[in-house]
Amino acid sequence: MANKIGQGGFGSVYYAELRGEKAAIKKMDMQASKEFFAELKVLTHVHHLNLVRLIGYCVEDSLFLVYEYIENGNLSQHLRGSGRDPLPWSTRVQIALDSARGLEYIHEHTVPVYIHRDIKSANILIDKNFRGKVADFGLTKLTEAGGKSTPTRLVGTFGYMPPEYARFGDVSSKVDVYAFGVVLYELISAKEAIVRAKDSGAESKGLVALFEDALNQLDPEEDLRKLVDPRLGDDYPLESVRKMARLAKACTHENAQLRPSMRSVVVALMTLTSKTEDWDVGSFYENQALVNLMSAR
Repeated sequence: MANKIGQGGFGSVYYAELRGEKAAIKKMDMQASKEFFAELKVLTHVHHLNLVRLIGYCVEDSLFLVYEYIENGNLSQHLRGSGRDPLPWSTRVQIALDSARGLEYIHEHTVPVYIHRDIKSANILIDKNFRGKVADFGLTKLTEAGGKSTPTRLVGTFGYMPPEYARFGDVSSKVDVYAFGVVLYELISAKEAIVRAKDSGAESKGLVALFEDALNQLDPEEDLRKLVDPRLGDDYPLESVRKMARLAKACTHENAQLRPSMRSVVVALMTLTSKTEDWDVGSFYENQALVNLMSAR
């Protein structure tokens, strides 16, 4: 198969044109049947503007999933890839909102509800209009609506795993919320989830810890500026960055029960894209702390 455009944990992705439509074909080994059927189950039942669309599938010697082709690669490539223009701040906020809406949909509006379990910048695709779509549902777990967290085998990507999952394998929708908070920090800083130390002897540090050090200062402004993607220069509103960082901090709270729902995260991000200064968002939240941080109180 020619036209290889990507490589994932469970197979390779190729570009093709089928009946005049551009497509991305994921080819998986037969051993990956569990991931294949997990993804197939989700994407044949779930349809949303901010989730990648499944066109079809095939089982013949290998396993094939056929998706809509998303022209602009993934968020990780845009934040850290060479040869790409830096994403403007307003585009970063919009991609965050798009991705949050996709996650909110699978958490709140499907029966059964789903937990993605592998949210990261590499699994957020960017279309030709620079809008975000959540992709790669191979590790998705079904859960009963309102169900409590359940222990499970550890899957996902280090740097995006919350403590309760990494330590005990507990899975709830708050696993995705935590990982999304890490993505928000990535959007601000363009750093990877695990920041490699420049000195070979020094330890690597998680992006969550890096931002918490800054946000816990009495006056975090200077430390926060140092963490902003240098490719943005001074072309960003610091107040908006500060609010997104505080939202990310709420999402990555050590206590899963104190993290906001994705519905609350969507509303919080809508306030960042809204031009209305005095929009009352309090009624949308179940989390008073989130109301306060997004209202800068």
